Amino acid sequence: MKPDVPKLLEVLSARLLFDVAPNVQPNYRQQSVGITGILLTMVKEETERAAARRVEENAALRALFGRAATQIGDGALRTKLAEAAASRDPSLLLTELENANAALRALLIELHAHVEEQSAPWARALDAEIWRELAASTERRRLSLAPF
Repeated sequence: MKPDVPKLLEVLSARLLFDVAPNVQPNYRQQSVGITGILLTMVKEETERAAARRVEENAALRALFGRAATQIGDGALRTKLAEAAASRDPSLLLTELENANAALRALLIELHAHVEEQSAPWARALDAEIWRELAASTERRRLSLAPF
């Protein structure tokens, strides 16, 4: 038997929301069970897309770094950007994808700090591109059931 994690989370969530919560008293406990069911639904959604979201974001950051490397005058930063742009995800394991994402996001912060200190037109364009990627990153994390 192969465990189907998203399906298991969906079933657990439905059981809590529709079978358990209506039969639990007092109202506080009923609400607590309901919130747990909603959280399981959110975990299911994130589990379903976890690898894809990180692969997509890592690729977007690498592409941004590749473009930025051609514009940055700081040699050390330019080298870091070029190396990051040429890097690849080590595997599809979530911990490895997340570690790669954390390193790429740390470099994005360094790049953004550098760009904000520049006044040239290329820096303003790159700053706008960085902000677009940050907005896209937020969208990738949006959960369908919650406003957060």
